[in-house]
Amino acid sequence: MVQNTREFLVQQVLLDPDRESSIRLKKPLSHISRERIDRPVIYVGMATCGRAAGAAATFRAIREYLDENAVNADLVEGGCVGYCAAEPIVDVQLPGRSRVSFSRIRAEMVQNLLDEVLNNNLPVEHLIGQYASQIHQPWEDAPPIHEHPFFRHQQKLLLEHCGILDPVSIEEYIACGGYWAFADTIARLTPVQVCRLIEESGLAGRGGGGYSAGKKWAIALNTTSDQRYFVCNAVESDPGSYMNRAIIESNPHRLLEAMLIGAYATGSSKAYIFIRKEFRLAIQRLKVALEQAREYGLTGHHIFDSGVNIDIIIKEGARAFVCGEETALNNSIEGKRAMPSFKPPFPAIQGLWNKPTIVNNVETLFNVPLILKNGPEWFATLGTPESKGTKVFTLSGKIRSNGTIEVPMGMTFREIIEKIGGGISSDKAFKAIILGINSGSYIIEETLDTRVDFAELKNIGSALGSGAFVVVDEDTCMVDMARYFTAFFKKESCGKCIPCREGTARMLEIMESSARRPSGDNSFQPLERFKGVMQLKGLAAVIKDTSLCSLGRSSPNAILNTLKHFKTEFDAHIFERKCPANVCRDMRIFSIDVDLCTGCTACYKKCPVDAIIGSPRSPHFIVEEKCIGCGTCYEVCKFNAVLIK
Repeated sequence: MVQNTREFLVQQVLLDPDRESSIRLKKPLSHISRERIDRPVIYVGMATCGRAAGAAATFRAIREYLDENAVNADLVEGGCVGYCAAEPIVDVQLPGRSRVSFSRIRAEMVQNLLDEVLNNNLPVEHLIGQYASQIHQPWEDAPPIHEHPFFRHQQKLLLEHCGILDPVSIEEYIACGGYWAFADTIARLTPVQVCRLIEESGLAGRGGGGYSAGKKWAIALNTTSDQRYFVCNAVESDPGSYMNRAIIESNPHRLLEAMLIGAYATGSSKAYIFIRKEFRLAIQRLKVALEQAREYGLTGHHIFDSGVNIDIIIKEGARAFVCGEETALNNSIEGKRAMPSFKPPFPAIQGLWNKPTIVNNVETLFNVPLILKNGPEWFATLGTPESKGTKVFTLSGKIRSNGTIEVPMGMTFREIIEKIGGGISSDKAFKAIILGINSGSYIIEETLDTRVDFAELKNIGSALGSGAFVVVDEDTCMVDMARYFTAFFKKESCGKCIPCREGTARMLEIMESSARRPSGDNSFQPLERFKGVMQLKGLAAVIKDTSLCSLGRSSPNAILNTLKHFKTEFDAHIFERKCPANVCRDMRIFSIDVDLCTGCTACYKKCPVDAIIGSPRSPHFIVEEKCIGCGTCYEVCKFNAVLIK
């Protein structure tokens, strides 16, 4: 990027003498970005994941420590660095020393930690590592944080500032290169050129479809209209995925910059960020960031005297899963019921209020400033020939290290589990990776060496999904998992089209029947079970072919993939009436080994339906007809006397 463009942005936004806030900003950019500091800075990971782990109590304990000891230090509510398994995370940076990071710091540990670090002693317990710096003195015996197993194999481009910068400091974001791409774009490029650069980069939509973002933008730009709209889809209602929420909480200004570039490129004067109202922290930080951007003239009318007008509006929407579908999302923004519309016409031609509208998700947009800043050639060198850039996942499930990760396209799923996730927890056998409920895709042992690549996943009949990456082991019942997915789709169906509304209900009935022990008063029940399972594939095919939107068409995927990859588990439920993983509670039969039972009465007291009989200090028995299979007796027995058949 041309140097004078950077100087223009810095002068206009940070050091303008006419701005009331510029008084505290008249200092070198290295001080604004905290590269050089004159007093300690303490960062606490205060994204939602950190707060759930107790970071709020840790933050209060640090503030009390600073007040009680009269320590002149800055205390920053940071974002999520991605290593959610290590929360609460506390970073400390002393003047002239490298920044160090500590994991699992509870409130009662704060005093000992700060007593040591503020006196230039480095406690090795709970130490994650230190950040590399060319101007700071490193700590002895502190490993570089980028060499930590969780971070070593990641390629952080979209997450580069997450958990590092103060998420609600526009000054810090700009000092580290933020908004420079936007300033250069409106100063030197036409909208047509921007669309062409995005297309040349090879950026594909990260919402699961993988369509070229640049081509999509060009369609809207070339559609004749007096008004266009640019929309960010930040709904993220896919179970097992929270990456969009995490990166918005950690770096809201990056999203705003991407929205400004996208709106300019498509000729849109209004942009909407559609986000779930439950994401309170993300919304709060977005509002602060948007107010700062308005204050510094980055949004609104006649931006930087360029004649460009862009307003960004935060729209809080329902958590409905269907809002993730672009036409349903547009209907919700208009104040209508969130229901999908027929396509074509596609939103890029006829969307909000029948005007050309671009809808991109958060991850797609986070790539945009990087592409404009470094050039499409740089981005095209990342990833694989078919899939450029990186991919952000929410790594969760039966894994040792969970969190938000960013890996280069082309990395295998096996490498992600073993190198970043640390392997399967409890040394259980791997069973599958679930790539989001929307795609319903499974990566099994035979396909575990498949690369993160749109084309390769398509070749094995799978899809990348929106970013959920849930690892399940041998203790997971895949029939029960498919039943959960089907119940989710039934609940979330908008009800507009009959195949989705009625089809998911019928599939759920069949799945529930398959995972239930037959009652003795219905002689036709076995026949109904077999008939239902035989109809599953045909019913799923009808739903996939005739549902209105992509969400409805994907609703049978979990069942079809379970039948394809885990048919033996289905057969065990249907023919043997057993759940191999002992998960389906309606199929579990509990009994008590009289030789091991001591008559302690623990199970007798905890049984919710009084299905256990016996006298103290004598063997107990379970009345099978009354047992509901809850497993409470199995959990409370200290003598391993309760058995599962």
